[in-house]
Parts: sequence; C-alpha cells; structure tokens
Amino acid sequence: MRHFVMIFGLAALFTGQVLAQTNPVITSWLLNNTTTGSYYTQGNSTPVGNNILVNCQSVRYSSSWAYIATRGVPAYPTGPFLDGNPSQASDQNGIFKLPLNPQQNTGTATATTGGNIGLFINGVALFDYRDGVAWNTTTNALCGGPGNTPCSGTTYWNRDAIVAERSGFDCAKGHPAMGNYHHHQNPSAFDMDLTVISTICTLYDSDALYTIDNTEHSPLLGFAYDGFPIYGAYAYQNADGTGGIVRIKSGYQLRNITTRTHWADGTDVPNGPNVSTTYPLGYFREDYEFVSHPDDASYLDEHNGRYCYTPEYPCGTYAYFCTVDANHNSAYPYAVGPTFYGVKNAQKVTSITETTTTYTPVACTTPNPSISGNTTACVGTSQTYSVAAGPTGTAYQWNITGDYTVVDGCTLCDNTCTIIWNGSVGNISLQQTNP
Repeated sequence: MRHFVMIFGLAALFTGQVLAQTNPVITSWLLNNTTTGSYYTQGNSTPVGNNILVNCQSVRYSSSWAYIATRGVPAYPTGPFLDGNPSQASDQNGIFKLPLNPQQNTGTATATTGGNIGLFINGVALFDYRDGVAWNTTTNALCGGPGNTPCSGTTYWNRDAIVAERSGFDCAKGHPAMGNYHHHQNPSAFDMDLTVISTICTLYDSDALYTIDNTEHSPLLGFAYDGFPIYGAYAYQNADGTGGIVRIKSGYQLRNITTRTHWADGTDVPNGPNVSTTYPLGYFREDYEFVSHPDDASYLDEHNGRYCYTPEYPCGTYAYFCTVDANHNSAYPYAVGPTFYGVKNAQKVTSITETTTTYTPVACTTPNPSISGNTTACVGTSQTYSVAAGPTGTAYQWNITGDYTVVDGCTLCDNTCTIIWNGSVGNISLQQTNP
C-alpha cells in the first residue's frame, strides 16, 4: 500500500536586508569607524599609532554601483620599509566606485596600469606587478623610480616590484607609494609562507589581511577595477565546485632564456640586460610566458582568473586569484593582470552624484530545517533542507513558494533540497510518497 507523509512545512521569514544587499560587492567590506591604525619605525618593535581610521568607513549603493569610502589604511601595523622608502601609509580619504554587475570585455583586453587596479576588502589598494622602473634601451641602464632618470617612450623591459623591491615590503607584503599603501601580491604575512624569504616579520610582526589555509576555500579578498572578485590562493579544484580544495596556479612561467632580445611571442625588441645575478630571471615582467592548461582547471587564464563557483557566488562568477607557488611565495602575475578580464570601469571619485542607500550589516541566523514553523534566514544565503532517505522508489515532492533559486536537489528523486531565498518571505514543504 502506498501512503503519503507530510514531513515538514517551513515558512522562511527574512531579516530586513533588501535584495541588492546580497551582492558581495556591497556586503564584503570590513567596516570600522572607531579603531585607528599603527606603524613601525625602524629599530622599534612597538608600533606607533597614526590616528587614521582603518579599513572602510561606509558602503553606499545604487542600482548599478557601490561606493566604498575608505582611508586606505589597514588594521594591521604597516612598515618599516627598509629600502629607503621615506613614506608612511597616509590617509587617502577616498571614495571608490565599483560596478554591481561587472561585464566581460569582449573586445581587446585592457592592460593593467601603474597605480590602483583594485581594492582589497579593508580598503587597501591593489597594484599590479610593476614599480615604475624599466630598462632604458638607449642608455642601457634602469630608468624611472627614485635615483634614476625618468623613462620616456616605449619601455620594453619593465621591472617586477615583487622581485626588485622585496627588501622594501613590510611583514604584510605591502608598502606605500607617496603615502598610498598598497599590495602588489597575496596579502599574507611573510612569516606565514612555507618557505620564508624575508625576515622583516621577526622584529616587525603583522597579521596581514589573511592567512593561507590549504584546507578550505580562500576568502574573498577584494575586487578588481572591472568589478570581478579577487580570492586568495586556494579554491575548489574544478570550476563547478568539485574536486576538493587545491592551490590555484598561475598559467605563467619563466622563459628559458639567458639573453633578453625578444618577447615571449617572438617579437624582436631592443635588448635588455642579459640574465645575471644583478638582473635574474623574473626581474622583468617580460621574462614570463603564458602556457595554457586546458585539461587542468586549477590553472588560471592569461588574466589570472577563471569562471568558477565560490562560496560567495554559488551560481558562478569570473574571479581572480592571488597566486602563490608550492612554498606559498607570491607567483606572477600575483593577482590581476597583465590585462583585465572585464570592462574596467571602476574609479576613485570625489563625491557621489546619484541617489544611494547606505549599507548596514544585519546579523543573520541559519534555520534548522528539522523544525517546523517560522524561522529566520538571510536573503541570498544557501539553505539546505533534508529528510532521512526512504526506501528505493520513494518520491519527494518539494513544494516551494516565494522568490527562490534552486542550487541542488529538490527533484522527485532527492531527499535534500538546497535553495537560495531571494525574496522577503517564502515557504517550503515536503510530501514524501513511500512505495
């Protein structure tokens, strides 16, 4: 005899967040309006207060844009910068305008440039690989940067800051440019790498933005200037979220060269310095070549990203990754670049000229699906409901009302149902039919 069993009925009542606030470009920032930062001075292991608010101070959003107000100073202590850099992290007092719905650039890719190319969730700037120094092929000497003559015209061999300026990075792998504190690379502390290549943390310790954990998906660390998210070094092996957690790898590798006469694509260019101990392989960005790995999803594309599922984007997004090698040392191109995947339309603005809403974080609780009745959940979060599996041939009729998206299951054959609630109220119930 067949019989019907009503397992549960659940009304999902949501907190006061509106739908737009589920967008990670709005909700991911570290907000602070009370704590001020600190910095180290050379020879003193006790940081000194700088009286500058750390992290981000506010987030406002419209239907198309998010506006992040920040001083550009992190909560972890900065400095000292032992390469002679006289600057300190200073108040940037900026508003950064980022798109809520980033778009792929289907035309010619936009190259990254010097200066800000992204923003970390603590309001600190992201720079690309370069430090403004290059090889002058006329004088056969370095140009640009402190102590060098300015560069002019096309520069064919551009210096990599991560290699050339290591002694000037603080424990968190950052440094300032005219007061604009920034990271070129994975923002984890030097002494947390498996192979430690800088001793700066011994006297001037810092937690940095995050610590690499090879057992879990890396956190969302920031957004590039095309609006796509930036993650840390570890993620799901496959783009569909399967395969376990692995290190996500750069598709770039050092070329097998001893002289610098051609680019990786074969273009004959004015000569740079021969590879040597003074100018080792990797000293210039053009020392790298891109190699595609179509059969291994853990390798990234030429922009240093891929389309994939992430915890914040369970339905998929294009995402960049802060790449490291097997020793957790930073690996070129480090975060974003040398070109953007999307349309680069983010910018620093002096004011907001459209009507916006201020984002206010709301604490949320996860419902217990084994309890009937009303429960509170977060709009935009993934919720899984389940019952014990019945005998072979059991049918599960999931009845769902409201605005929702099915993530997994929820068919007649599934005793589990994972959905994302999109609206302000909804109901889920199950009718189980045993054979």
